[in-house]
Amino acid sequence: MNNPVFSSLLPVVLLTAIGFVAGRAGWIRAEATKDLSNLVFVVLTPALLFRAMSSVHIEQLNFKPVALYFVAVAVVYVAVFVTQGHNTRAAVLGLAATFSNTVMIGIPLIGMAYGQAALVLLLTLISVHALILLTAATIVLEVIEARQLAGSGDAAVPRHAGQTVLTAIKNGIIHPVPLPIIIGLLFAQTGLLIPEVLDRPLQLLGNAFGSMALLLVGATLAQVRVGSHWRSALTISLLKNLLLPTLVAAVGWLAGSRGPDLTVMIVAASLPIGANVFLFAQRYQVAQDLVTASMAVSSVLGLLTITLVMSLLALLA
Repeated sequence: MNNPVFSSLLPVVLLTAIGFVAGRAGWIRAEATKDLSNLVFVVLTPALLFRAMSSVHIEQLNFKPVALYFVAVAVVYVAVFVTQGHNTRAAVLGLAATFSNTVMIGIPLIGMAYGQAALVLLLTLISVHALILLTAATIVLEVIEARQLAGSGDAAVPRHAGQTVLTAIKNGIIHPVPLPIIIGLLFAQTGLLIPEVLDRPLQLLGNAFGSMALLLVGATLAQVRVGSHWRSALTISLLKNLLLPTLVAAVGWLAGSRGPDLTVMIVAASLPIGANVFLFAQRYQVAQDLVTASMAVSSVLGLLTITLVMSLLALLA
């Protein structure tokens, strides 16, 4: 019970399981999960992220392990994109194999397992995670679709790829995740402190985030049906949950990175597929069923793979 890996993972597993049971029993209906998701992302998440970054100074941030993380992500994405046929489906599957659930699972897990300093590093990653990955995937998809339209000779529907990419960048910044991180960091540079009358409510909202987010993950899983996609979903999940953290570890070691910073990046890479991938697949109407199945398989498999990754890291520390 005193094992740090077990003690940090057990609450994550139990809360997710409770959410799953509640979803299957009908206590949390499918319609309600949308409202709960809005509550978590629009209210609880910004409160937690702003407060966490409101006392962090720029010189405390370390972007080197974050950069190494994206080197490994690029390798996996390109590999999936090429092997799957370098088309729109391949672009979405590449995103599924590289986009981690850093917020709803990563924040409570990293916070419980490694403490506040590790959480700051994770938030540094989170601040650019969706912006970089979703913008890059948007560029790839827009280029592919523009070529397909040009090849078909269809000029009736013009493609404004540049405008779409700029919109993706804007949406990646003006978002309930990166925006409060940026605002909190800017506030910290002023040297001011959050007044107690505001800090206390922010603290209470932030404290509610972890349990609510994990319950929502479980309730969402209860509504997913894997069906005939389970083999492909398992392959994508293994790439995401095991290959990506292995590559992050390899790139980090080759670059001379060691210690807690690399550990946080490896664990972040081992997290299940994030919900943004489904929204992305839905937007472009590509591989929606497979992405949904992959998210479910990745989340269930994550109970084993995250335990394995964190246990190995604890032994090597």
